Order: sequence, then C-alpha cells, then structure tokens
Amino acid sequence: MISCDKAAIICNKTQYGEASFMDKLKLRFHLLMCKTCSAFTKKNTEFTTLCEKANLHSLSEQEKLKMKEQLQRKP
Repeated sequence: MISCDKAAIICNKTQYGEASFMDKLKLRFHLLMCKTCSAFTKKNTEFTTLCEKANLHSLSEQEKLKMKEQLQRKP
C-alpha cells in the first residue's frame, strides 16, 4: 500500500491527467482503505470543478517549461 503523501501526489496528478494507469490503480486501492485520503480526493475534485466553473486557467505550456527550467537551475 502507498503512503498518504504518495496518494496525495497521485491524486493531484490524476486531476491534471498526468497519472499513469498503475498510479490510478494504487490510488484507488489506497482510497478504499484510507478515509482521510478519500475525503481529500473528494475535496480536491470539488476544488478543481469550482476552478473550471470560475473559468480559471493555469499557466501555458511555455510558461510551465520556463518555470521548470528555472527550478532545475537552482542549487
């Protein structure tokens, strides 16, 4: 079983379509066993839905790449 920290990371990746099939499977199993993470996942999904309804947008792909490069350059 994965840790709650790992479950939160996979939950976030799932929200953005970045989680692999195996990650999703591990998350589902974890959620069956952990009520805290299950509640977190539900709240996270609700938050994402509200952001979409409010027409909030994330960074462009170019902005994301620039930010990643900047973070990788830091010691």
